[in-house]
Amino acid sequence: MKLVFATNNQHKLEEVRAILGDNHEVLSLKEIDFHGDIPETAGTLEGNALQKAQFVKEHFGLDCFADDTGLEVDALGGEPGVYSARYAGDAHDSEANMKKLLQKMAKKSDRKARFRTVVALIQGEETHLFEGIINGSIIRKRRGNGGFGYDPIFVPEGYTETLAEIGDEKNKISHRARAIAKLAEFLRQQEVENKTD
Repeated sequence: MKLVFATNNQHKLEEVRAILGDNHEVLSLKEIDFHGDIPETAGTLEGNALQKAQFVKEHFGLDCFADDTGLEVDALGGEPGVYSARYAGDAHDSEANMKKLLQKMAKKSDRKARFRTVVALIQGEETHLFEGIINGSIIRKRRGNGGFGYDPIFVPEGYTETLAEIGDEKNKISHRARAIAKLAEFLRQQEVENKTD
């Protein structure tokens, strides 16, 4: 089955291809010859994911899924949330985003946070949403060279290492992995139903 994943982020693409496996051919935006930016102007993760998937469906007529992810920090009232990628400005600079977050958290004792990913799938005329959440906490100094985004300052519940330190384990436990696993299960169920029809 061919599906477009509305991203040109190589990290995300590799993560998702690893989770979905060989049953699905996942194409990036570049592979369908789209090199621009899709607007993300909604005020929620669900809205942004849908906006991206709808853009591909409308312009290319292809079944598509898109995700949006936010880091939600309790002590900051859920910030950076939907603005996670551009928290420190439109440059999508992970280092600047982390620095800003750590500065805002400097005097906070409550370090609880969660990563939340919403995946929107548009197949034919139908739309489906899948959510993945991983709870954890924000540490005071970055650790680890793996992962991307806020991974070096986020320690998942039940772990002592950051998401940037746990290597391949991240693909099994991450917020995106959990949302994509739900997507994969949904697609698998469809295949089973199609075979029995």
